[in-house]
Amino acid sequence: MCEVLNISKRTYYKYRNSEDKDYYDYLIVKEIFDDSRCTYGSRRIVEGLKIKYGVIFNRKKVQRIMNKYYLKPRYYKEPKTNNNQKRLEENVKPNLLRRDFTATRLNQKWCTDVTYIIYKGSRAYLSSIIDLYDRKIVSYVISRFNNNKLVIDTLNQALAKRKDVHGLILHSDQGFQYTSYEYKTICAGKGILISMSAKGSPADNSPIENWHSLLKKEVLYNNNITSLSQYITLVEDWIEFYNTSRISIKKK
Repeated sequence: MCEVLNISKRTYYKYRNSEDKDYYDYLIVKEIFDDSRCTYGSRRIVEGLKIKYGVIFNRKKVQRIMNKYYLKPRYYKEPKTNNNQKRLEENVKPNLLRRDFTATRLNQKWCTDVTYIIYKGSRAYLSSIIDLYDRKIVSYVISRFNNNKLVIDTLNQALAKRKDVHGLILHSDQGFQYTSYEYKTICAGKGILISMSAKGSPADNSPIENWHSLLKKEVLYNNNITSLSQYITLVEDWIEFYNTSRISIKKK
């Protein structure tokens, strides 16, 4: 299991015992689920884990993890109900930041958002997370699709890099990805406090909004982007520059 997750045994048991015990198992279940283009149920995921990693999971355990993180195969249809909107509204969280974008340490406050760019009639999406302490990008994912997977992959990438996140405030808008059950469950399991902007208030999430604008102004608008691979290369190179070399001038 540790080899699959690329972590030491000490790290695995440390975080398995102190946080959500299902989280690391969820990561490899989700990998098989994503590899299947979100079509596998628990039975095929059990077989996939055995074939790809040689890991044997009980089917009931896999089903429980899928239910917990809301990994539903595409053939699954939600029962028709008038309570769907109400359930989404219940997942909207209050604004904990209240436009206080200062932080005294790393992993105290993060902001996240999704932006897009159009090139040659196509559209691609960039999901990013920024740490308000040093204003560095913690993680980012680029995809052709603006869906739950885009945001969840960005969050999981950040959690793989930053371990001490208990009590962290993670702020976003009220997009459907951020009100999803999978997003909510991952945050709860890591002790992360979800914060959300008011509807129609981009200023509530201005650090990441401004960062996306800066990226587009300094790089994307100055290049004639013709392919997704070119877009990815430009973004990756600029983020590396931004996080390591770009001079930041703080306003007095």
